Amino acid sequence: MMPNVTRGDRMGGLLSYLAGEGRRNEHTEPHLVNGDSATFTYYGDAELDRATVLAIARDLDEPRTAFGVEVRGGHVWHCSLSLRAEEGQLSDEQWSTIAQQFVDRMDFTETSGRAQCRWVAVRHGLSTRGNDHIHIAVNLVREDGTKASIHHDYARAQRIARELEQEHGLQVLESRGSDMAMRGERPGERASAERRGEHSVASVRLERSVRAAAAASVNEAEFVRRLHQAGAIVRPRFAANRDDVVAGYSVAVRPKPGEPIVWYGGGRLARDLTLPRLRQGWPDTPMSAQAAVDEWRATWRNPLRYRPVAPGREQHEPGPELWREYTADVAALREQLRSVDPHNRAIWAPVARDTSGAFAAWSQRLETEPGPLAEAARTLARTAQIRSRDTAPTRTSTLRSIAGVASLMAMASTGGQGTMAEAMLFQQLMRTAQAIHDMHRAAEESRRAAEIRDALGARLDRVRERLPELVAAPAASTSEAVQRAASGTAPARPGSPLPTTLHPLRPTTPTARPAQPDRGTER
Repeated sequence: MMPNVTRGDRMGGLLSYLAGEGRRNEHTEPHLVNGDSATFTYYGDAELDRATVLAIARDLDEPRTAFGVEVRGGHVWHCSLSLRAEEGQLSDEQWSTIAQQFVDRMDFTETSGRAQCRWVAVRHGLSTRGNDHIHIAVNLVREDGTKASIHHDYARAQRIARELEQEHGLQVLESRGSDMAMRGERPGERASAERRGEHSVASVRLERSVRAAAAASVNEAEFVRRLHQAGAIVRPRFAANRDDVVAGYSVAVRPKPGEPIVWYGGGRLARDLTLPRLRQGWPDTPMSAQAAVDEWRATWRNPLRYRPVAPGREQHEPGPELWREYTADVAALREQLRSVDPHNRAIWAPVARDTSGAFAAWSQRLETEPGPLAEAARTLARTAQIRSRDTAPTRTSTLRSIAGVASLMAMASTGGQGTMAEAMLFQQLMRTAQAIHDMHRAAEESRRAAEIRDALGARLDRVRERLPELVAAPAASTSEAVQRAASGTAPARPGSPLPTTLHPLRPTTPTARPAQPDRGTER
């Protein structure tokens, strides 16, 4: 992976270029793949136009203008990260992960122990030479008016690129040597988990809770109640100047006494967990909308002491007839998928979402810490995370829905031997997951197929052992997989999705460095 660092003083000019047509009309579908919490939560991953990028530039520039800070050599730090053409393309989720890790290790975020810099990562298609790449734009003035250090930034960018190559299974540039980098987690989340005595970081736990609650719910109001039932706290983000229109939401792990609440926007957990994406699977009627607003308002008044306004089906255990019905639905869906085009992601995305949700709900029930079931859920969920401007992920009327299966898995037995009903449903879910694997293989996406194969294999042996003999492992149908790529969901990191309020106190002196153009060379 090739980093190319430049400096400048025009954030608007840089972003306008990145979202424009390019020097040879090579830019296609420019969009954000990541950014600081507030910026990425607000603007999302929609295709960028000139008005939007200028608004983003103003938001990124705000700390510099509010504090009146000038940075000699330019406050706009720009780095492109480019793959070799023969490496192919990564998903938006993989680039999001790489961008987050890169800016964290460059000490531009709060993981450095200082106030964060505002930043975005932009993707706009292949370069003229066929290189997949992203552009990272950072305001070097932090949100408290201090300046980020750029001492030896070229060398640091090279070193971090080498680490990320190793961690994400990318080609290592021969000029960088062959020493291995250690795989690690972002310090802030890991330290917080250790203080709480937990093995997994908060973002992984919350993703599981949100995914399970969404898949088990038949409407938005039930989703809010199920999140509370799972032990999470949740709050809405109302539309501007409204208290009856909810535009988004944030969730958090319930803090221990004396601890702060650390909020995560739904889109920070995974692309398919934003509120607009979740709403695609729920009815849109005046009655359901009002019921949802009532529950959201209750959480807004006091997230820690929320009480359901109108408790619903989540309070009742499903009867045995529902286990038989949903098992038959999953089996019928598996047969229907045999005739679905592997390239039709509008069909496969909701199937993957529902299957993932069932595994997440079962994990929530059985695994104190996210384990093999949770990992299977996260792996399958990557198939559901198609872009918002792609064909809408709505199921055709002829395809059997399994959206309610997660509500059953949430009621699975928690100790001893599982029931025969669980075993039968688990078998059908495994066959559906195998169909998703086969789809990726047929589409010549061997990397994704290998990830799913690994997640469904020996790692689930402990689950199989507690079920009756009916369940067997899925037949292996893939060839030897290529080296696994990095995780496809954009990990979240602590940070409010709301913009930070700036408090200018004093001007600071500029740092010395010659200016360079703010348009980076693409490879």
